[in-house]
Amino acid sequence: MTSLAVALQVRRLVQDDAALRMLRMDSLPLVAGVLETHLSAPNATMPTHQLHDLLDAELDPLRTHLDLSDRTAKGFCEDWRQAGLLERRLHGESREEVYALTPAARQGLRLIEQLLEPRASVTESRFVALLTALHRLAVETDPDVDRRVAALQAERDRLDERIRRLSSGEDDLLDERRARERLEDLLGQAADLPTDFARVRARFSQLNQELRRRILTDEGLPKEVLENVFRGVDVIESSDEGQTFAAFSRLVRDPAMAASFEADVRAVLGRDLFTDLPASVRSTLRTLPRTLDDGARSVQDSLTEFARGLRGYVLSQEYQRDRRLHTALQEALAAAAEAAPATRPFHRTGLDMKLTGMSPRSLGTLTLHDPREFDVGAALEEAEVETVDVEALRLLARETEIDFAELRENVNGVLADHSPVSVAEVLSLHPATQGVASVVGLLSLAARHGVIDDDATDLLRWPVETENSETPGSGLPHRSARVVRHLFTERLP
Repeated sequence: MTSLAVALQVRRLVQDDAALRMLRMDSLPLVAGVLETHLSAPNATMPTHQLHDLLDAELDPLRTHLDLSDRTAKGFCEDWRQAGLLERRLHGESREEVYALTPAARQGLRLIEQLLEPRASVTESRFVALLTALHRLAVETDPDVDRRVAALQAERDRLDERIRRLSSGEDDLLDERRARERLEDLLGQAADLPTDFARVRARFSQLNQELRRRILTDEGLPKEVLENVFRGVDVIESSDEGQTFAAFSRLVRDPAMAASFEADVRAVLGRDLFTDLPASVRSTLRTLPRTLDDGARSVQDSLTEFARGLRGYVLSQEYQRDRRLHTALQEALAAAAEAAPATRPFHRTGLDMKLTGMSPRSLGTLTLHDPREFDVGAALEEAEVETVDVEALRLLARETEIDFAELRENVNGVLADHSPVSVAEVLSLHPATQGVASVVGLLSLAARHGVIDDDATDLLRWPVETENSETPGSGLPHRSARVVRHLFTERLP
């Protein structure tokens, strides 16, 4: 390939790749700081209004150190969305709009992280992993059965030799340097997982759009694709990409594999070699199984959503209406292109056409009208002065407040016969006239003036008021609860 061809490829990449555009932004410190802080976690999403509020609160201190424009948080987020760094979509069943990082944004943040915290790239661990993977590929693709059997026998001989050395007491544990090298490689691969999952989801979204476009234009669309959609076949999941991801998802969600994975993570974190690992590294390792499972689940949910939407689009016959509209637009464009050389754009046609009276605007600029904001309620009328019933006021106060005077009298009455006395005994002699409020009041008094026996429990019972009862009585249904024993040892003040 010539220098010119490479230069043209790179120029096209610079123009089209969102990650490179991100790295060339003048506001890169702001972009990286905000997106890394709020959305860089694996599978992270955030409601649009929440990110706007958080960024608005951070803009003032950021402007003291960075040269930023007067744009609002909403304006910045919209710029980043148009630049291909943020994705705005509906979240699950709540149908709430959320932001998520695009694969390009994650790739850009990963490059920045590697520049800020460079890691050794030429290590023994990485070289051994490369050789092992290459050897397995060579063996598993070898059509000669004898060579494959010989390779497996050689691997078995190596395992037998290791078993013999361990059984004889020879220690072949990894030294600390090699162990930490392997851990660094593992962490590097784990850091790439969010970008990989985002890239897979973006690929499925692209495949979904491609299928919709081919259904709409009927260009190069095999007949069986529509038939499969009508029969309920998931054409996205049955694609090559879908089958590859399905195999990965089955492996991640396999119970035996998941249990083994988590056991290995716990074993590594328990090694003496890694007791001094930073908390962030330990957290990354500890949550690695969940990160894999959540990532696979997120992609699977998106895959299901795409398939459901595609099937609904076809079954509703909506695609046929869109096909007619697409055909009409293509015919109009073809006629316009044919007439363009001979007809000026401002040539009078002699036809009158009524234009719409509505000017199109973005939904984000509209403010919903809430009639309740203008409702002042009914006009206030002057009420007649009535005589207050003191007994009614007393009953109202009793319903809203615990009658501690009655409870103290009941406790002191029981203590006059014997001491100590439990809350359960008080309730057996003096039923809870206020229902559960009396029980709460007795427990409160015992906690303040009595003692608590943590080794014993009591069953407390109280009546439940019904709509047809005014005062709890023995004929009412009861409820009960077992609590730690509360004792009164002396008279209450």
